[in-house]
Amino acid sequence: MKLYLLVALGGFLGAICRYSLSGFIQSKHNSSFPFGTFIVNLIGSFVLGFLFVRHICQPEIILLFGVGFTGAYTTFSTFQLESVELIRKKKLIMALSYINVSVVLGVFLAYLGSWVGSS
Repeated sequence: MKLYLLVALGGFLGAICRYSLSGFIQSKHNSSFPFGTFIVNLIGSFVLGFLFVRHICQPEIILLFGVGFTGAYTTFSTFQLESVELIRKKKLIMALSYINVSVVLGVFLAYLGSWVGSS
């Protein structure tokens, strides 16, 4: 039961942080590009990469921050929906840029986080 509560607590905190930070970032840009989700997902990629190579982390820390927090903090479904909306609005270059840069930078930052975490 304790493990489920750790995941739930992390998820609760991650969802609140995502909602707050994503909204704040988006409010600073007068653009249809989804900067809020973009930045939040990139931060989450780095954090998850960092956490999963830290062999000194207790399983509880991984559940709280890796599974719970970053699981709720990052949002693949919103990324998908925002991509579809850009396509529907005929902003194909922006949509393709969002998709490609999100994936490439996300993988790079997960790798960078794992590299930093293993140092």
